[in-house]
Amino acid sequence: MTRLGDPWFDDAAGPLVRPYAVTRGRTMGAAHDLDMLTVVVAVHPAPTLRRPEPEYATIARLCKRPQSVAEVSAVLKLPLAVTKILVGDLIGEGHLIFRAPVQAEAGTGDLNILRAVLDGIRKL
Repeated sequence: MTRLGDPWFDDAAGPLVRPYAVTRGRTMGAAHDLDMLTVVVAVHPAPTLRRPEPEYATIARLCKRPQSVAEVSAVLKLPLAVTKILVGDLIGEGHLIFRAPVQAEAGTGDLNILRAVLDGIRKL
C-alpha cells in the first residue's frame, strides 16, 4: 500500500527507487575524501541548485546548519555510500563546503585514556 501522494514508497517494501538509481549507477563520488564524520555546510549565499533530484534539495536545506555526512544519511534514509556520492556532487558544484574530522595524534596521552577505559570496563 503506498502513501497518498507518494508513489515511490511502499509501506511494506520501503522505497521503490533503489539506491544505485539515485546515484545513476555511480559507486564512486567526486575526488573528495568524505568520512561519515566529515562536517558539511552550505555556502552563503547559496548558488542556484540545478539538479532536479529531490535528494539534492534536501541535502542543501539540511546543511544550512553544519551536519555530519552520517546525519545527512540518516535523514535521507539512504546508505552512507550513496549519501557520500550525493554530498560530493554538491561539494564539486560549490553548494557545500566540508571539513574532515580532526585526527588525534598518537601519543602517550591516548594510551593513558585507553588504559583508563579498559580499567573502567574491567570494573563493570
